[in-house]
Amino acid sequence: MGHTESAHARDDSHDGHGHDHGGHGHGDGSTSSRKLAAVSLINVVGFFVELAGGLAFGSVALISDAVHMLFDALAYVMAFAASYVAERYGEGDRWSYGLHRLEPFAAFLNGLLLLPMVGFILWESYQRFLEPAAISIGTGPTLAIAAGGLAVNVVSVLVLQGDAMSLNEKGAFYHLLGDAGGSVAVIVSVIAIEVTGIRVIDPFTAALIAAVVAWSAVTVLRGSGEIFFLKTPLESDAIRDHVIDIEGVERVDDFHAWQICSQITVATMHVETGVETMAEAEAVLQRVHDELASHGVDHATVELGPGYADRDVHLDTHCH
Repeated sequence: MGHTESAHARDDSHDGHGHDHGGHGHGDGSTSSRKLAAVSLINVVGFFVELAGGLAFGSVALISDAVHMLFDALAYVMAFAASYVAERYGEGDRWSYGLHRLEPFAAFLNGLLLLPMVGFILWESYQRFLEPAAISIGTGPTLAIAAGGLAVNVVSVLVLQGDAMSLNEKGAFYHLLGDAGGSVAVIVSVIAIEVTGIRVIDPFTAALIAAVVAWSAVTVLRGSGEIFFLKTPLESDAIRDHVIDIEGVERVDDFHAWQICSQITVATMHVETGVETMAEAEAVLQRVHDELASHGVDHATVELGPGYADRDVHLDTHCH
């Protein structure tokens, strides 16, 4: 029955993914790139405004929120650049999956570059905690700038929101919600300092925002690391159980799944069947591909064959 390979290229319409398997593009890629570009520009402008305000009016909380906004702006810029390049370059046989690996690579760089920024924020917060009397914050201007930062986040959310968002857009969306929380924290801390006169609230707020930024960095590093080290993104046991229940399937072996980027999941599987005709084999193969697609697999290679009397020899040859 032999080795049968498919990436749903025979009939992409049945699963609704809309993949372009020649270059592995996605139908809404250009729209996604434009949205990410717009959000990147908005957040870069917001970063410079908040940074200038924090330095001018002495609020380390505002500076930390600006750094948080810079991290997200860089994330959006890199996501936009990776999406733009992947959509337009890397097609053909030389690049099996195009240049979609740029996405996790960009995410890893983002997370890595953020860690020194977190250290800087914590150091500045510590220094101001030791000398709270030296903290002098311009309340009115700081509140105005923090409110402007909150407005930037709200506008960015409005740009991204819609009926359907790509995974990159969803990541940006959740980051923007975190940014909005940071801006609210700055506003609350400035008001609290004005009311209570307790100036150490500012470095405490900055440290809190730094912790959120560090958590974001670790999340990004872990997510990109899982892609690079080929962690299985699927529930393997559940998928095996579903495939073994398909009519004509007798056994499932050697199942592997990994991601090229957050939007492309690849899987390979060996399936044993007792069917005897080519038409029946094609039907079994189609059902297996449909099942894998329902679990989010974009490109599947399925080896369909009969049961083997000497199973260990066969599997030692083919399995890892």
